[in-house]
Amino acid sequence: MLCRKDELGELAQSFNSMAEKLEELVTSQRRLIRDISHELRSPLTRLNIALELTRKKTHPDCEEHLKRIEKEAEELNVMISSLLSLSRLETCSKEMKITRFDLAEMIREVAEDGNFEAVAKNAMVELVSMKDVFIDGDPDIFRRALENIIRNAVRHTAPGTGVEISLQEDLPGGYLHITIRDHGPGLPEEELEKIFQPFYRFEEARDRETGGAGIGLAIARRSIDLHKGNIRASNAPDGGLILTIFLPLGK
Repeated sequence: MLCRKDELGELAQSFNSMAEKLEELVTSQRRLIRDISHELRSPLTRLNIALELTRKKTHPDCEEHLKRIEKEAEELNVMISSLLSLSRLETCSKEMKITRFDLAEMIREVAEDGNFEAVAKNAMVELVSMKDVFIDGDPDIFRRALENIIRNAVRHTAPGTGVEISLQEDLPGGYLHITIRDHGPGLPEEELEKIFQPFYRFEEARDRETGGAGIGLAIARRSIDLHKGNIRASNAPDGGLILTIFLPLGK
């Protein structure tokens, strides 16, 4: 096809050229994120050292402002760590430590941690339906995905409500289903797919206190992709957001 001199040959050449440029662009973007994250670590470390030195020599009346600086520095540290995690996940498919682990037990442990955070906002995390299942995968990577998803649900569920988690087998379909449902405001239908993009935050939740940094669900999707699974978002009929993880059943 590429040897043809007619319009089809020119179209094939243009398509291949476009594909190569897109691949270069994606690779450059990933490298940029990784390099910037590494470079930010050093000045952030120096900032924290300078903050502690300043605290020792500053009048107590300034402590409120120093705590604010410390909080913002911690936010930066969390974001940098998330960026580095996302960068590693983009290239770690050959480095996964595959083992057989108890998925149900992992969900129980992560849910317990999530409930500890939820109590602070008068909410809770509850297990609605659990099936004892073992799967093959990298437990550290998959745990990170669950933690990010449940933490996101806790962040957005309304005070006085719960985050509901269930694990079920779909034997005819050959998949496991993990659903995490909150009782928050949900999202417009056209926004449901975008929440898995890095740095995406819905306009009404752009405040960092409630909207997060917009990286956690991108990390979760990549982690699930590495396990040959998928994750989808949908609005609950009576309000709230449902995230459903689909994982292939092992042999």
